[in-house]
Amino acid sequence: MVEHSPHVRLAKKAVETYVREGRVIDVPPDVPEELKNTRAGVFVSLKKNGDLRGCIGTIEPVQDNLAEEIIANAISAAVRDPRFLPVEEDELDELTYSVDVLKPPEPVSDLSELDPKRYGVIVESGGRRGLLLPDLEGVDTVEEQINIARRKAFIRPDEPVRLYRFEVIRYH
Repeated sequence: MVEHSPHVRLAKKAVETYVREGRVIDVPPDVPEELKNTRAGVFVSLKKNGDLRGCIGTIEPVQDNLAEEIIANAISAAVRDPRFLPVEEDELDELTYSVDVLKPPEPVSDLSELDPKRYGVIVESGGRRGLLLPDLEGVDTVEEQINIARRKAFIRPDEPVRLYRFEVIRYH
């Protein structure tokens, strides 16, 4: 059996408890101190048979610590991603999880500063923000990455945008 990171174990426990019992778990006492003492934006992605089944996250932290951020976003990925029906109990054994902890975004002044394998991208225009995580299958160019992030935020191709890049630490 594959040994998963504490981040992924926490996301999995949060989803399974919520789907089975309808309750949000407390931060378990045995989670590493790093998860209790730091704050960051977090995206939790769920896959089933290799296909995306849910992905929700926060660009900046909204919870008191990383553990609470993972719990909240894992549950949201399972039951609140508007692209998918809520995860059902009979699917739980088929899900795989990844947790991306975001480093702070940096403004980008030129496309040459972007790399879709290394950096995620945030596009902003008129109060709308779209984000795309780095190193996603099928996203090989900066242009593809920006266009997808624009579509997610309903930003037209001809609208000017502010660009930001960020790195993630991805846990499986």
